[in-house]
Amino acid sequence: MTTSNESCSNNTHSKAISLIGAPTDIGAGMRGVSMGPEALRVAGIAAALMGHGLDVKDCRNLQGPANPWQPPVNGYRHLPEAIEWNQLVHDAVYDELNIGRLPILMGGDHSLALGSISAIARYCRKVNKTLRVIWLDAHTDFNTAAMTPSGNIHGMPVASLCGYGAPALIEMSGQVPAILPEVVRQIGIRSVDAEEKRFVHEQGLQVYDMRYIDENGMKHTMEQALVGMDANTHLHVSFDVDFLDPSIAPAVGTTVMGGPTYREAQLCMEMIADTGLIASLDIMELNPALDEQNRTAVIAVDLVESLFGKSTLMRD
Repeated sequence: MTTSNESCSNNTHSKAISLIGAPTDIGAGMRGVSMGPEALRVAGIAAALMGHGLDVKDCRNLQGPANPWQPPVNGYRHLPEAIEWNQLVHDAVYDELNIGRLPILMGGDHSLALGSISAIARYCRKVNKTLRVIWLDAHTDFNTAAMTPSGNIHGMPVASLCGYGAPALIEMSGQVPAILPEVVRQIGIRSVDAEEKRFVHEQGLQVYDMRYIDENGMKHTMEQALVGMDANTHLHVSFDVDFLDPSIAPAVGTTVMGGPTYREAQLCMEMIADTGLIASLDIMELNPALDEQNRTAVIAVDLVESLFGKSTLMRD
């Protein structure tokens, strides 16, 4: 086990998983998601995955700067600290990918997806893989410093990955933009700021919002989100716990009513698992300070199990 961005194992087993904790709320508007990694550990994430025959190593927590809890400066809150945390995440995720392990980033707030997806995009270019990002969230996270009402960087990671953000963030993958909007499929969206909404439309981001899911069902939604992938696709899932309806997952700081039910979320995860292509994962925005006996973390672990093959019956 390690607390730095040194690789936590030399095992190159194809089902080798590395858990990476990033205990910070640097990009959020509420304190508490820094406790998310430990809540997932208490909920038994390592044992649950090992129960499916996976080789799991816990790389423990990255060590980054404390949250200074300051107001925004030029449209960003805590930009220097967010850059440092994302660079730590980038290096840790990239190291594990390079030794053949599947990184699971346990956040922490969703700004950290900048670091993880920058690393994944860099790795995909290196090995000539096609990247697909499934973004499970109540929010599009496509704000910029000029548009954001809060300055919280957890509302900006997708825009930054697509080249709209602070130079140190958009350049982290070694290429600007790190990804194109066409790489991303956003699912479960139901809260978008007014200017952000126009920007999402202008950029052509593929968004399957809750109205789309209500009208077409989760099965059709996931079929559309997953179409076009093949054996050369690196499938990354960025799972913000506020994707779920707060009636089943209350432990998030940005709850939005009307999210996917437990069964809809399970179907989403099971259909991703059916592709056999998942190669990296973020679990973000879990705030145990707002939870009830850690039940949101338990549900998150249950859904992650489904991502890695848990099902009611044997299926062909």
